[in-house]
Amino acid sequence: VVLLLPHGYEGQGPEHTSARIERYLQLAAEDNIQVCQPSTAAQYFHLLRRQALRRWRKPLVVFTPKSMLRHPDASSSLEEFSRPRFLPVIPEPELDRAERVLVCSGKIGHELRRERKQRKDASTAIVFLEQSYPFPEKELAGELERHRAAREIVWVQEEPANMGALFYVLPRLERIAGGRPVRSVKRSASASPATGSPKAHELEQKTLLTLAFTTGKS
Repeated sequence: VVLLLPHGYEGQGPEHTSARIERYLQLAAEDNIQVCQPSTAAQYFHLLRRQALRRWRKPLVVFTPKSMLRHPDASSSLEEFSRPRFLPVIPEPELDRAERVLVCSGKIGHELRRERKQRKDASTAIVFLEQSYPFPEKELAGELERHRAAREIVWVQEEPANMGALFYVLPRLERIAGGRPVRSVKRSASASPATGSPKAHELEQKTLLTLAFTTGKS
């Protein structure tokens, strides 16, 4: 069983925004389901192939992008399609000894990479969490260990503080952070999944990206 749920903050209003990741993560226990959010075409391909071939075939919940469907940042090379498997964690490809590590899922990761490039930031690693449940603790811990010089780890999400994967991911990050501070960047808690104003959405998104690269820095 595969369930595809469109998810992503595009500025099109509350009902076009959230597939309620937080609710599926609340339901996740005892290896009953899989919850994933692939960030590239190749990752989506490998995820579906894994579901078809593996013997452990629990229901797969996939949070799929909207604006990223045709976006160059989410495209993949033929070489990436020839990889042997789906990656539950996509490591930072450019930096080996980062001073800060941003951990995120989905569309916001591509926006963080563009923001890093604009800022010419060479000290911040961006790690994609492609599978939330079962939580890939070993893979993520290995990536954080690769950046052992990093002073802090930051979970970044587009969703408000009372939604998204924040409450699920944060304690798990703290457990594998090796004593380093773990912070979070997110929208303020809200009764609505998103604003109904495109201008307000754009301002919120710019603020979110700015905070991701400045929060906690001395």
